[in-house]
Amino acid sequence: MSGRTDGRDVFEYAVLRVVPRVERGELINAGVVVYCRARSYVAARVELDEDRLRALDRGVDVEGVRAALHAVERVCRGGEAAGQAAADDAGRRFRWLVAPRSTVVQPGPVHTGLTADPEAETERLLDVLVR
Repeated sequence: MSGRTDGRDVFEYAVLRVVPRVERGELINAGVVVYCRARSYVAARVELDEDRLRALDRGVDVEGVRAALHAVERVCRGGEAAGQAAADDAGRRFRWLVAPRSTVVQPGPVHTGLTADPEAETERLLDVLVR
């Protein structure tokens, strides 16, 4: 997906969900991943509400969940902190992060939109969908 409309670029995003007990299917939104091909931009922002998470599962490994969420941020940033994904371009890192998986931290469906500022859009989505 690429293109510009009225000075805005197409972007894609997915919500990061935390599903503490996969068998129950209950979840909370804990972050967003945003990708804009036209600007080679990929970023994740997370904000974990520990009280809401514990309401779903009192025994949840909060530190483990937090580590998994921060790993998504590292993959987006690239560099050595991204591990094997460091050599991949922004699009490949985004596609890997939003691939369906059955783990405690899961991506939601991918959605699209238009933005003039992907970084500001990332913060806006975090406000609207997570906070």
